[in-house]
Amino acid sequence: MLPPKALLDSISTHAGRLLGSENPLPRAEIEAQLKALLQSGFSKLDLVSREEFDSQMVVLARTRARLEALEDKVAALEEQLNNTP
Repeated sequence: MLPPKALLDSISTHAGRLLGSENPLPRAEIEAQLKALLQSGFSKLDLVSREEFDSQMVVLARTRARLEALEDKVAALEEQLNNTP
Protein backbone atom coordinates (compact mmCIF):
# COMPACT_ATOMS: atom_id res chain seq x y z
CA MET A 1 0.00 0.00 0.00
CA LEU A 2 1.30 3.42 -0.95
CA PRO A 3 1.51 6.15 1.65
CA PRO A 4 -1.43 8.56 1.23
CA LYS A 5 0.75 11.43 -0.01
CA ALA A 6 2.44 9.26 -2.64
CA LEU A 7 -0.93 7.95 -3.78
CA LEU A 8 -2.38 11.45 -4.10
CA ASP A 9 0.73 12.60 -5.96
CA SER A 10 0.39 9.69 -8.38
CA ILE A 11 -3.30 10.40 -8.98
CA SER A 12 -2.54 14.09 -9.47
CA THR A 13 0.20 13.31 -11.99
CA HIS A 14 -2.05 10.98 -13.99
CA ALA A 15 -4.95 13.46 -13.88
CA GLY A 16 -2.62 16.22 -15.06
CA ARG A 17 -1.55 14.10 -18.02
CA LEU A 18 -5.15 13.27 -18.83
CA LEU A 19 -6.39 16.85 -18.65
CA GLY A 20 -3.32 18.47 -20.17
CA SER A 21 -3.04 16.29 -23.25
CA GLU A 22 -2.71 18.00 -26.62
CA ASN A 23 -5.39 15.76 -28.11
CA PRO A 24 -8.54 16.88 -26.34
CA LEU A 25 -10.82 14.01 -25.46
CA PRO A 26 -14.59 14.22 -25.30
CA ARG A 27 -15.91 15.15 -21.86
CA ALA A 28 -17.48 11.72 -21.31
CA GLU A 29 -14.14 10.02 -22.05
CA ILE A 30 -12.29 12.30 -19.64
CA GLU A 31 -14.90 11.62 -16.93
CA ALA A 32 -14.66 7.86 -17.51
CA GLN A 33 -10.86 7.90 -17.33
CA LEU A 34 -10.85 10.10 -14.20
CA LYS A 35 -13.35 7.78 -12.55
CA ALA A 36 -11.19 4.75 -13.38
CA LEU A 37 -8.11 6.59 -12.10
CA LEU A 38 -9.79 7.49 -8.80
CA GLN A 39 -11.20 3.98 -8.33
CA SER A 40 -7.73 2.57 -8.89
CA GLY A 41 -6.30 4.97 -6.31
CA PHE A 42 -9.03 4.28 -3.77
CA SER A 43 -8.57 0.53 -4.16
CA LYS A 44 -5.01 0.98 -2.87
CA LEU A 45 -6.30 2.56 0.35
CA ASP A 46 -7.78 0.71 3.28
CA LEU A 47 -11.35 1.94 2.73
CA VAL A 48 -14.75 0.32 3.19
CA SER A 49 -17.94 0.98 1.29
CA ARG A 50 -20.80 2.87 2.91
CA GLU A 51 -22.91 -0.31 2.80
CA GLU A 52 -20.24 -2.30 4.63
CA PHE A 53 -19.83 0.48 7.19
CA ASP A 54 -23.58 0.65 7.80
CA SER A 55 -23.86 -3.13 8.18
CA GLN A 56 -20.99 -3.15 10.68
CA MET A 57 -22.72 -0.38 12.65
CA VAL A 58 -25.84 -2.58 12.87
CA VAL A 59 -23.74 -5.51 14.10
CA LEU A 60 -22.04 -3.27 16.65
CA ALA A 61 -25.35 -1.90 17.95
CA ARG A 62 -26.74 -5.43 18.27
CA THR A 63 -23.61 -6.59 20.08
CA ARG A 64 -23.77 -3.65 22.48
CA ALA A 65 -27.43 -4.40 23.25
CA ARG A 66 -26.60 -8.04 23.97
CA LEU A 67 -23.66 -7.03 26.16
CA GLU A 68 -25.84 -4.66 28.14
CA ALA A 69 -28.44 -7.40 28.62
CA LEU A 70 -25.75 -9.79 29.85
CA GLU A 71 -24.39 -7.14 32.23
CA ASP A 72 -27.90 -6.66 33.64
CA LYS A 73 -28.28 -10.42 34.14
CA VAL A 74 -24.91 -10.67 35.89
CA ALA A 75 -25.84 -7.74 38.16
CA ALA A 76 -29.16 -9.41 39.02
CA LEU A 77 -27.45 -12.73 39.75
CA GLU A 78 -24.84 -11.01 41.93
CA GLU A 79 -27.60 -9.26 43.84
CA GLN A 80 -29.40 -12.56 44.37
CA LEU A 81 -26.17 -14.14 45.54
CA ASN A 82 -25.47 -11.30 47.98
CA ASN A 83 -29.02 -11.44 49.38
CA THR A 84 -28.95 -15.19 49.99
CA PRO A 85 -28.40 -15.97 53.72
